[in-house]
Amino acid sequence: MSKCRNLIATTALATLLAAPAFAQEFGLGRAALPEEIEAWDVAVLPDGTGLPEGSGDVYDGEEAWINNCAACHGDFAEGAGAWPVIAGGEGTLTNARPVKTVGSYWPYLSTVFDYVHRSMPFGAAQILTYDETYAITAYILYSNGIVDYDFVLSNENFTEVSMPNADGFIVDDRMESEFPLFVTEACMSDCGDPVEITKRASDIAVTPPFPRLLLDGTVLEPGETLEEASLQDTATDAAPVEEAAAEPAAEPAAEEVEVASLDPAMVEAGESAFRQCRSCHQIGDGARSGVGPALNGVVGSVAGQVDGFRYSPAFAEKADEGMVWTDEALDAFLENPRDYISGNRMAFRGVRDADERAALIAYLTSHSD
Repeated sequence: MSKCRNLIATTALATLLAAPAFAQEFGLGRAALPEEIEAWDVAVLPDGTGLPEGSGDVYDGEEAWINNCAACHGDFAEGAGAWPVIAGGEGTLTNARPVKTVGSYWPYLSTVFDYVHRSMPFGAAQILTYDETYAITAYILYSNGIVDYDFVLSNENFTEVSMPNADGFIVDDRMESEFPLFVTEACMSDCGDPVEITKRASDIAVTPPFPRLLLDGTVLEPGETLEEASLQDTATDAAPVEEAAAEPAAEPAAEEVEVASLDPAMVEAGESAFRQCRSCHQIGDGARSGVGPALNGVVGSVAGQVDGFRYSPAFAEKADEGMVWTDEALDAFLENPRDYISGNRMAFRGVRDADERAALIAYLTSHSD
């Protein structure tokens, strides 16, 4: 045991004596090679600093997106499962649940390029070339309606792209505006006027009285007792039904007759086919515009008429011309959207099967206003 202790003490002493020499020069490692520094120095700043040479267009970006990004973010940047939505969300930042996307929230395009090239695709970061990164960034811009379908992004025109929310941020001035308020001597007593309750919500009727639903299904109106509700139910049950039966049935509207005449099997097939459209479009009760406009009442309506939706210039031109979505027009558009309305932003290849297009049109017709 004593020999062991002596060995440890000798080793510690030798290390202590030699420490200053090793602190000055270890003699380890080598200078990093230029290509090694370049591999790590990938940051891109808002003013374009750090941008590599390269370019990519929307069409190549769509292909690269499908191969590398769509599995998580959807074919049209609408998000898949719990993965983030990349496109849409315009005008939602003041909502209780804002949709923060590249188009609605991000202030700098450099952040998009830097993040895609540095961190994506998930689990295989930095496999994308510079040209692929430019192309994917161009496709993201196109999906958010910021650029047209024929746009080419490069290091030369990168800083010319203006993001919609570039002016939506303010400089953090809390050190000047708020910090001084919290470094003064704290007030510990009699710091403000006394507070007293002057009125209650029930006194000034700002809390509306709502009916109450009991566990047995009974509905109590404001101020009504359980006995009064029971008497009301009894009177309702005893009311004669002949008067209601005597009312003549209302004639269905012309549009209702047309919808009712649709083949239910066709409508059902169209509903199934519409699944490929739901990533961008909503239809039915409570439908709202998202990446694409809501489609209630689209059949028979003039193109580009959904309130609040920002259409592409190509669609706006068709709206000015008064183009109507007839069955024939919808069929041609669904077959090849880009050819039928050249320059529109709908990133969808089309439905090649004629029967599937007919079923889709039947489903859209079933949601006529």
